[in-house]
Amino acid sequence: MVNQNPEQIARDKIDDMLEAAGWTVSKNLNTGHNEAVREYQTDVGPADYVLFINRQAVGVIEAKREEVAQNITDVEQQTEGYAKAKLKWVNNSQPLPFLYESTGVITRFTDTRDPKPRSREVFSFHRPETLQEWLEHPQSLRGRLQNIPPLNPDKKRASELGLRNCQETAITNLEQSLKEDRPRALIQMATGAGKTYTAITAMYRILKYAKGKRILFLVDTKNLGEQAEQEMLTYVPNDDSRKFTELYTVQRLKSSFVPKDAQVCISTIQRMYSILKEEELDEALEETNPNEQVTKPKEPMPVAYNPKVPLEFFDFIFIDECHRSIYNLWQQVLDYFDAYLIGLTATPDNRTYGFFKQNVVSDYSHERAVADGVNVGNEVFTIQTRIGQQGEVLKAKQQIERREKLTRKKRWEQQDEDEAYSAKQLDRDIVNPSQIRTVIKSFKNSLPDIFPGRKEVPKTLIFAKSDSHADDIIQCVREEFGEGNAFCKKVTYKVAKDKKDEDGNIIEKGEDPKSVLAQFRNTYHPRIAVTVDMIATGTDVKSLECLVFMRDVKSRNYFEQMKGRGTRTQSLDELRKVTPSAVSAKTHYVIVDAIGVCSSLKTNSQPLITKPSIPLKDLAMGVMMGASDTDTVSSLAGRLARLDKQLDVDDKKRIEKQSGGMGLTQIVGDLFSAIDADKVEDLACQLAGQPQGTNPGDQKRDEAQAQLVKQAANVLNGDLIDLLDNIRREKEQKIDHDNLDEVTKQEWHKDSIDNAQQLTKDFKQYLQDNKDEITALEIFFDQPQRRRDITYELIREVMDKLKNDKPNLAPLRIWQAYSQLENYQGQQPINELTALVALIRRVANIDISLSTYDATVRKNFQNWIMRTHAGGGQKFNEEQMQWLHMIREHIISSFHFERDDLEMAPFDAQGGLGKMHQLFGAEMDQLIEILNEELVA
Repeated sequence: MVNQNPEQIARDKIDDMLEAAGWTVSKNLNTGHNEAVREYQTDVGPADYVLFINRQAVGVIEAKREEVAQNITDVEQQTEGYAKAKLKWVNNSQPLPFLYESTGVITRFTDTRDPKPRSREVFSFHRPETLQEWLEHPQSLRGRLQNIPPLNPDKKRASELGLRNCQETAITNLEQSLKEDRPRALIQMATGAGKTYTAITAMYRILKYAKGKRILFLVDTKNLGEQAEQEMLTYVPNDDSRKFTELYTVQRLKSSFVPKDAQVCISTIQRMYSILKEEELDEALEETNPNEQVTKPKEPMPVAYNPKVPLEFFDFIFIDECHRSIYNLWQQVLDYFDAYLIGLTATPDNRTYGFFKQNVVSDYSHERAVADGVNVGNEVFTIQTRIGQQGEVLKAKQQIERREKLTRKKRWEQQDEDEAYSAKQLDRDIVNPSQIRTVIKSFKNSLPDIFPGRKEVPKTLIFAKSDSHADDIIQCVREEFGEGNAFCKKVTYKVAKDKKDEDGNIIEKGEDPKSVLAQFRNTYHPRIAVTVDMIATGTDVKSLECLVFMRDVKSRNYFEQMKGRGTRTQSLDELRKVTPSAVSAKTHYVIVDAIGVCSSLKTNSQPLITKPSIPLKDLAMGVMMGASDTDTVSSLAGRLARLDKQLDVDDKKRIEKQSGGMGLTQIVGDLFSAIDADKVEDLACQLAGQPQGTNPGDQKRDEAQAQLVKQAANVLNGDLIDLLDNIRREKEQKIDHDNLDEVTKQEWHKDSIDNAQQLTKDFKQYLQDNKDEITALEIFFDQPQRRRDITYELIREVMDKLKNDKPNLAPLRIWQAYSQLENYQGQQPINELTALVALIRRVANIDISLSTYDATVRKNFQNWIMRTHAGGGQKFNEEQMQWLHMIREHIISSFHFERDDLEMAPFDAQGGLGKMHQLFGAEMDQLIEILNEELVA
C-alpha cells in the first residue's frame, strides 16, 4: 500500500506472518478460534494484537517499526504490561503466558511459564495448535528440562553406566546447559571417543525425562546419516532392555515427507533445506559435505516459512560434524527452527566456537583421548623420492605415451621439445609409473621396520589425488606385493558403475562401496584400500593401522579428519579376526608420508564464494544449488561453451541422453540468456508490478536473475554434471616411462623419534613412581635376590595397574619406542606380558640393551647348562634335558615354576610330579629353585 508509515508497514508484515502460521487476523473478536485480534482493548490501553484459542486469550504481540529492532528488548516490559492487563469482554484472571515483540523482520518470544522466562529470537510466530498443545502440559519444555535426574547420582564409575568418562562428562554438562536454558552447546570430542553414542544417550534422556516432542539429528552427508541410523538401531539404554528404536520412532528422511509421528528424524542439512524451500533435491548433493562445495550462492535464496514443517517442529537439533555445516546458506536451516542447537565435532575452529557462543560442554582433545586409551596415537614414517621432490624433464625426440584419463585409451607420439615437469604436476598432467612404484616398493620394504613381527600387511588406507591416480596405485600395489585383485581395492562413496561393452553388455559388475568397506572392515581381504574421497567420519575401520599419504592436503581440519581414520582403538581379539599375527590390541597407527603432507603449510579452511580456477564440476554444482550471480553463471557458461567445441558425435549423444534431449549448445545459450541484462530488467519490472522502462530496484533485479538462472539450470543434475566433468577429463596425460625414480629418504620422522623419547621417559617415570607400591617393581629395582619369586600374578598386577593408570603406555607401544631409539633389529616379544618384563628389566638396568624376555631366559638357560656340564659332576641325559626344556618354556610364558605346575600341561601328559621325581630324585626341589633363580637372573 502506497504512503504507509513504518508502523503500518511492520503490521502488514506481521499480519502476513500470522496468517502463514495459521492465525486469522481480525480487527474485532469474532469466533475466538485461532484468532489474532488487532488493537484489542485492555485497561491499560489497546494491545497491538491479542491471540485467542477457543475464545481463550493466550498471548499478546507488541508490534514495532523495523527501526526499533536494535532496542526491541526494551519493549518487553510494555508487552508484559498488556499480558497482565484486564482484557475487555474477557475474564482473564491470570496473565497471558505467550509474549511476542515483532517488527515483521525480527521477532522475539517469551514463554512466561518457563522457570526463568527469557525472550529469544524466533523465525516467525508459533502455530495456534502448538500453543494449545503447550498449554495442555502442566510445564513448559524448559520447565520439564529441570526434571532430568542426575546421570550418575551414586557416583559410579562411568563404565558401570555403559559410558566412557568423557561421555559422562559431556552428557552431564549438556544437561546442565539445557537446564540453564543456554540455546547452543558444543560437544568437542576426539574422533573415536563416541560422539554419536553420547548424542543418542542424551536424546534418550531428553525424550524420557523432559518429554521432548521431536529431535532432529542433522548430518551433512548421506553416509553419516546411514551410520547414525545404524547406531540408533543398535543402541540399548542402560536402564531399559529395549532398543532405542523400540522405545521411540526413528526416521531417516529420504524424501520431502517429514513424519509427524517420529520422535527422532535423521536428515542431511541439504535435504532439510530443500524441504523448507519445498524444492526437489538432487540426491547427488547428499553424497559430499557442503563445505567442500567451492561455488555457493553469494546471497542464498532465503528460507521462507513452511506450514508443513513449522519453526517449532523440532525441540532439539543435534548437528553432526558441525564445524562444516553451520555457515552460509545452511545456517538458515538452523536459524529457522525454534530449537536448542547441540553441535558435535572433533575439529572445531574459531568460527565453530563463536557460533555456539563459546558454550563448550565437552572439550575432549585427541591428545587427552590418547592418554586415556580412548584413541591411539600415531607415528610418522617418511618416504621421499627424487622425482617426487624435484620433478623431471621429458626429453625432445623421445617417444611419449599419451593416455586418456577416463577411458585409459593409449597412443604414442614423439616429444617435440624438452618439457620440464614439477612434482605438483605428477599424477595430474604427467604420470611417472616409476615414481609410484618406487614409493610402493619402499613402503613394502619398510614394513618389517614399521610393523615388526607381522606376517601380513596391516590394514592400510592410501590417499590418492584422483580416480586415475588411484587406479595406477592399485595396479602397482598388486604387482609389487605379488597379490591378486582381492588384496587391494578402491573404496569410495559412490557406487561403481557396471563396465559395459559397445553393445551394452556388462563386462564387469560395479561393486557397492558399502560392500567393499564392509570387507575392508570385517574380513582378511582387502589388506590395502585406496581412496580419493572417503576421508570423512562415518567410514571407520577400527583395524586400520597404516595411512599412506600420496596426496597433499592444505586444510588443517581436513588433514585431522583424514588422520582420524586411524585413531580408533581395537582389542586384540577383534584385531586378530582380520590381522591374525597381531600380538596385542591396537596400540598406535602409522602415517607413511610419501608427499610431505606432515610438513606442508596448513590453513584453516574458510567457506569460499569464488576463487580462481574453480573446477567445472564445482561451478555446475554451485549453480544447481542456487548460485545466480553473473560471475559464476557466465564462468560456467563459458567453460561449457569451450567444452561444446571439443565434443564428438558420441559425446553429444551421451549428453542429450542424460539431459532429457537437450544439447550442450542449448544449455549454454539458456545460461547466457538468464544473465542477459535486458531480460533480467524486463522480468524485474514484472515482479515489481511496474511498467517497462521504470527502475525496479536492485533487489528485484537479483530476484529476477535468480528466477531466470533457476529455470536455465533445471536441466542440471548430479549425473549430468558428472558426465560433463568426465568428458572434460577424458583428455590425455603424458606417461613418463624413461625417467626412473629412486628413494632419497626412508626413515622415521623426527617427530616420531621425539615421541619415542617422550614415551620411554614417561614409562621410566611411571615405574619409578610406583616401585614402592607394586611388589614386582620393588623386586626388580631394589631386591635382585628375590627375582626368583616373580610370578605370573605379580606381573599381571603391574600390567593391570599400568593399563588403568596410563593406557597410552601399552608395553608393545613402549617396546617399539625403544626399538626406534636403540635401532633394535631382533625378534619381537611373544606377548604384552613378556614385553612388559623385558622393558622393566631394561629400565632397571638389569639388561644393558633391549632384549626380549624369552631370549634372555634362553640365554641364561644355555649359560647355566654349559656351567653345569663343564664341571666334573654328572651331566643331564637326553630325557632330563627334555624336561628342563619344558620348564624353561614354562618360565618364559609364566615367569615362575612350582611343583604344582607339574600337574598341568604339558607336564601332566609326560608323567607329572612322579616322572620328574623319578628323573631328578631328591634334588628335584633344589633344581626347581635353581632354575627359577638362574633363568631370570
